[in-house]
Amino acid sequence: MIRRPRTAPAPQPPGPRSPQPDAEAALARSRRRIAPFGLRTRLVLAFLLVAAVSAGTTATLTYREARNSVLSAAQDTAVASFRDQVEQLAVQLPLTRQKLEDDLRRIARKGKPRAWVVFAEYGTLRVSSGTSPTSTVVTDRLRRAASSPDRPRGTFERVVKDGLPYLTIGVPTVFKVGPDGVLPTRLVLYAVLPMAEEQAQTEALVSAARAGAMPGLAIALVPALLAARSVLRPVRGLRRAARSMGSGRLDTRIPVRGSDELADLARTFNESAGQLERSVTELRRAEERARRFASDVSHELRTPLAGMLAVTEVLDEDAARLPPDTARAVRLISAETGKLAVLVEDLMEMSRFDARAAALHTDEVDVAETIRRTLDGRHWTGGHPEQVRTDLPEGVRARLDPRRFDVVVANLVGNALRHGAAPVTVRVRTTTAPDGTPLLVTEVTDSGPGIRPEALPHVFDRFYKADAARVRSTGSGLGLAITQENVLLHGGTVRAANRPDGAGAVFTVELPLHTAPGAR
Repeated sequence: MIRRPRTAPAPQPPGPRSPQPDAEAALARSRRRIAPFGLRTRLVLAFLLVAAVSAGTTATLTYREARNSVLSAAQDTAVASFRDQVEQLAVQLPLTRQKLEDDLRRIARKGKPRAWVVFAEYGTLRVSSGTSPTSTVVTDRLRRAASSPDRPRGTFERVVKDGLPYLTIGVPTVFKVGPDGVLPTRLVLYAVLPMAEEQAQTEALVSAARAGAMPGLAIALVPALLAARSVLRPVRGLRRAARSMGSGRLDTRIPVRGSDELADLARTFNESAGQLERSVTELRRAEERARRFASDVSHELRTPLAGMLAVTEVLDEDAARLPPDTARAVRLISAETGKLAVLVEDLMEMSRFDARAAALHTDEVDVAETIRRTLDGRHWTGGHPEQVRTDLPEGVRARLDPRRFDVVVANLVGNALRHGAAPVTVRVRTTTAPDGTPLLVTEVTDSGPGIRPEALPHVFDRFYKADAARVRSTGSGLGLAITQENVLLHGGTVRAANRPDGAGAVFTVELPLHTAPGAR
């Protein structure tokens, strides 16, 4: 029987790509969503914080100075006036209560900036100009200071009693002795001035400062927004440019305005984008040349390989009548020619995937029956000992490309038999993806030593061989890569792992039960 090289289907126009996955769509939506504490918000808050601190500091300093000015004016006026009144008082001994009361009322009426409450202390004698019990406002410290000979002109103190502020003044009286001398009389006069009006004035200052701060912050919001806009406009342009480059438009550039740091950033971005565009363009050209080379070489080899296969098959039929050495050489040439034909077909298939010329021709099939035909057609079932076992539930139907699904199953089972150990088990089940999509799960498990951990990430790479010393293995290193491309064309996934018990490798293929035509 004459063996014919496998004929690959003619290149098909690329099918429509599948819609963006849910994860990528969610990421795109999250990028478009403005963060609650994004750069704009932080800039505005920082600007308002500076404005609030400035306004608060200014208001506090202004309030403190205005308050001290108001209190100092009232205090200086009251102290100077009271001292003058006491110095004009003619003290005559012995003291009488009536005379002292009259003097105190006269002094109280002349109080500045308003009437005082005046009372006197002379030993155990206590005389007041009124009925208000303001003598309790005077502290012991003020009494000791006013009676001290070190302070002949008296002293004063501000106190708060029951939430109300008072100015208390204590001045001792003296006898004049000669033109320059004085003698104390032990009579001390006290004046108590309620400072409710000054307190009201300071509270009005606080209210005015508070009332002026809020409009100031509202006005500061306008330049804050303008400043944030001027800063964020280039940042938004950079974000749009980066997103445009991410979508493949490498010729994107940002207008450069001014000479500040943002302009330097725009120039740096443009320079980097230009270098990236040149590098990617060169890589694409190199990749295109490599694909074209592989495709051209594969096409050119198909015709001579067809003739070589025909010749080697004729020689195989006559090998039994040839000398033993010649027969071995003929069989070796025949086997290597067959491997070369398979490699050429695999290269042509990969070139169609790279050119996006591979298309799906889906049909609703019985999965169990399709897998049985694949295994029976390659004589992997029914042997002794049995090479391949199956666990195929009946009634599972899926919409697949039968030819490409056949390649997926055949490559996985063939890889398990070559690099693992029999028996190989093929299992089929259905499940549901997290997004609710019904899936067809196909597992191929072998009984070999498994895959080395360092080789697991590379088993689907092109021309990858787990054992670098097997340079003349029967496989080309493209079988699993072709399997992965066919699975991706269906919109599915394939992964490799080792069995939990360490007795072999397991390849898991997940395909949508209802694959859209041309999905990628």
